[in-house]
Amino acid sequence: MGSTFERRLIVTGDGSHSFELPGLSEQYHSTFGAIQESKHVFVDAGLLSLPPNSGRINILEIGFGTGLNALLTFRESLQMHMPITYHALEPFPLLEAEYSKLNFTRFIEGDGINEAFGLFHQCKWDEEMEVSPFFIFRKQKLRVQEAVFQEGFYDLIYFDAFGPDTQPEMWERPVFERMYKALCQSGLLTTYSSKGSFRRLLKECGFKVEKLAGPPGKREITRAQKLA
Repeated sequence: MGSTFERRLIVTGDGSHSFELPGLSEQYHSTFGAIQESKHVFVDAGLLSLPPNSGRINILEIGFGTGLNALLTFRESLQMHMPITYHALEPFPLLEAEYSKLNFTRFIEGDGINEAFGLFHQCKWDEEMEVSPFFIFRKQKLRVQEAVFQEGFYDLIYFDAFGPDTQPEMWERPVFERMYKALCQSGLLTTYSSKGSFRRLLKECGFKVEKLAGPPGKREITRAQKLA
């Protein structure tokens, strides 16, 4: 995929926005509902399913995209007084003319939500920023193959790359071997994909793999746990 490509704003089934890539049959989120999908796949099946942790939670997002997953996670950190360090990779960031049109803050309420959403998109690359006393954020304009991860650092990985038909290089074994090493013991990886070949690949990399019920419009999703 090139560094520039056409993105078209769409309204999904729950009223929230997303983008589609004309000609690629690909969207940033489910057309059945962007917010409900992100909350189901990443917050509910990921963040709120972590083993008990009395300290700071370290999250890695592969595919920052619109910033929706970060925004939903930020809201949880505020509501639950949950300290989170959030690192995100995005080699193809949205332009201001694109992210400024997104309507997520109409549906996601809370103190500082509007300000946080702007900061996520406007902050400098590769610099950690304290968005709130509970939320530290950093984004890198890198492909997952280029990034350097501290071994055993992350409690949770949101794997939100485009699908294998659009970005096949993101769904190969070396990527998930790196994800396994980046997770701490008992750490989780959650994603919208439920393909059998993908689940088998995760098991080959050492993960314990679960099939979970999907959000509206999708039968199943995948959650994987590092056991060693």
